[in-house]
Amino acid sequence: MAVANYSAGIDTVSGALAKPSKKDGHSHGSYLIGTHRVAATLNPNCSRLYIRKKDAYNRATPLGEDEIWARQRFTAVTRAVNTRAKNLSTISQDQAAFNAQKENPGGYKTFKSWLWAQEGESYDTAHPRA
Repeated sequence: MAVANYSAGIDTVSGALAKPSKKDGHSHGSYLIGTHRVAATLNPNCSRLYIRKKDAYNRATPLGEDEIWARQRFTAVTRAVNTRAKNLSTISQDQAAFNAQKENPGGYKTFKSWLWAQEGESYDTAHPRA
């Protein structure tokens, strides 16, 4: 991973800048991927550049039990966060609770991260792991 600075006039790049070429049944080259983070953050470095091997996106093993659980949790918490962020009946209470903890040591600095913590904890309570 590297922080990327592009030429004048190019502010952000997002996506594959180069892909391995496939010809006559084989491929050669690497992936060159530029990303630009748009999520709320305190880090000013939001553009990254990655180089990946040509077979980097081929999975070698089947999904494990922990990966399946993590994917299910992520999907459920994402839906809950998006729903809660748009819920007009609780938004003012949520913002007040967020602002009350924001300046505390270990407090969440963005509203979205606070929502993730609340909904993640709620999910973990409702779905304990064995």
